[in-house]
Amino acid sequence: MINDNFFNDKMTRAIVGKKVLFITTKNIDYIRNSQEIDLLQKSALSVKVIGYKDKSYVIRLLKIYIKLFFMSLKDYNVIFVGFAPQLILPLFRNKFKGKLVVEDFFISLYDTFVCDRKKFKATSLFAKLFFHIDKITIKVADEIIVDTLAHGNYFVNCLGADSSKINVLYLKADISIYYPRIISNKEQLNKKFVVLYFGTILPLQGVDVILRCIKNMENIPTVTFQIIGPIKNKDLKEYEQLKNVKFIPWLSQNSLAEKIAKADLCLAGHFNNNIAKASRTIPGKAYIYDSMEKPMILGDNTANHELFHEDDNKYYYVEMGNPNKLKEKILHVMEKSILNG
Repeated sequence: MINDNFFNDKMTRAIVGKKVLFITTKNIDYIRNSQEIDLLQKSALSVKVIGYKDKSYVIRLLKIYIKLFFMSLKDYNVIFVGFAPQLILPLFRNKFKGKLVVEDFFISLYDTFVCDRKKFKATSLFAKLFFHIDKITIKVADEIIVDTLAHGNYFVNCLGADSSKINVLYLKADISIYYPRIISNKEQLNKKFVVLYFGTILPLQGVDVILRCIKNMENIPTVTFQIIGPIKNKDLKEYEQLKNVKFIPWLSQNSLAEKIAKADLCLAGHFNNNIAKASRTIPGKAYIYDSMEKPMILGDNTANHELFHEDDNKYYYVEMGNPNKLKEKILHVMEKSILNG
């Protein structure tokens, strides 16, 4: 049975009074790393972090390999491998023997590069290699952390993970940045209803659905959109002339928080209905919107329903992959907003 209260019971018992070595290939200030390190420090005797701030992922990885190769692990009881344990555990599994090994299986290499981003065909050598590495990484760990129940079930069914080892740890927004703000009417954008979306513009997020919705709403003057993120020029040709949307390059977290605060409605997603992973993942932006107490539209899928229960004042669900339904939902929320003053 999958545990969805890991750090409050099972993990606490496992690490209390123990010395923990935390390893991450991702930048140390990555929100998932910060979340896990904070939780570990509450119960462990000590937490040693191995991670680097270099911009180059390859350089960070090489530094970690060199550090692990030469260091002694005799003083550590628990090895906690954060983001992308596939790059650590298969290589150092023998060195970690005798320790409690915990991994954050945040993504599957096979699922990400073959099913999600479609970089390789399922029959390719790379696909088979990724699948093999995923399975080894799953098998080596004593405890496996995932971001949703839906993902945990997928890893059990697809990769043969032991369900008793899988534990859910939902993401959390950084509340020192993303907190509720009171915005005066004077700060509203031309008194229009502002709909905001931000993201890394990956295919599974379904930004194309949002853009088609924006085009369908071009003749509704009371609604304006803000899209924040690295949208490529080739994706904008059909939409860059629209008067009801503003495309904004990537912002600092503090500037992003200010933009979110001034929006009337936020789009969380995911909206892609062709990539299965979109239904197994709660968008990171949903945690941010929720932390700022903003109303949001979520894709109607299994993962989102794990945390966000439909509420006609805060959480709105819409059929994934359908720009017309998204348009209807936006207008519905706007009408409610007007009625409520």
